Amino acid sequence: MGRTLVKIGQTDVETTALGLGANAVGGRNLFPNLKDETGIEIVQTALRSGINLIDTAYAYGLGHSEELIGQAIQNFDRHEITIASKGAHDGDQFNNDPQFLTTQVENSLRRLKTDYLDIYYIHFPDEKTPKAEAVGALQRLKEQGKIRAIGVSNFSLDQIKEANADGYVDIVEDQFSLLHQDNLAKMTYLKDHQISFVPYFPLASGLLTGKYDGPVSFADGDIRAKNPDFQAPRYDQILAAVKRVQPIADLHQATVAQTILAWYMQNPLISIVIPGAKQPAQVQSNAAALDVQLNDEEYAEIDRLFAAFK
Repeated sequence: MGRTLVKIGQTDVETTALGLGANAVGGRNLFPNLKDETGIEIVQTALRSGINLIDTAYAYGLGHSEELIGQAIQNFDRHEITIASKGAHDGDQFNNDPQFLTTQVENSLRRLKTDYLDIYYIHFPDEKTPKAEAVGALQRLKEQGKIRAIGVSNFSLDQIKEANADGYVDIVEDQFSLLHQDNLAKMTYLKDHQISFVPYFPLASGLLTGKYDGPVSFADGDIRAKNPDFQAPRYDQILAAVKRVQPIADLHQATVAQTILAWYMQNPLISIVIPGAKQPAQVQSNAAALDVQLNDEEYAEIDRLFAAFK
């Protein structure tokens, strides 16, 4: 796969096909026992490992993830980094009001210590704002040079179509993995309209890494504790499919996680994949997936192994 750059939608934003999902960088409201210095090291390790996309959000630590990333990138060339952030959280509800989103972007710029964002997403839809109006606010910021590409996240297909009424949407982020394939219709629409797609939770909270092989339990406050994927019988079905990826991984002298990430990067419906990491070593390991190239049979075999999850 190498280090070929991917173009975002029809913009001039280019990035590596593999990014870093930064919800465990400063996301102390999402994961227990996170250390700021580890978060900074995770970001810097990604940049040194050939990953140039860092994907964050206000919701990760209520701005703290952005603050840590702002610190982490200070000694790097900003123009070599693609920064994506998201906003919509207004207290305990979502807000897509144009003025609110404009303020959110300004706050993100301040926390990240930068004067532009490469990608900015409306993180979740609200129930009242017309989506084309919300995106229109981001388009004005794009014209001002404060953001370079406009995204929406967690929008239904109808909401995406409404948001894209003026053709302003460049990229969509939503849940998709080999275990959660119910967004395929949405992804096909995006491909047809030259809108990039980024799946979040691509390794399904670690389930697609091969590290689980028996019963598990999690600390209170860990977002995996109530995840149905970790409950029987689904959990056992997942482990059985993952185990059968191992022989393919072995042929490439790769891990299961690297092999799965390579599958996403070769999927024509996917533009970028953004696995998270809680330790710098995980980032280095994920980055090695950029050099795994599956042949057509291997790609099809992995697709078949997880067909039951479509």
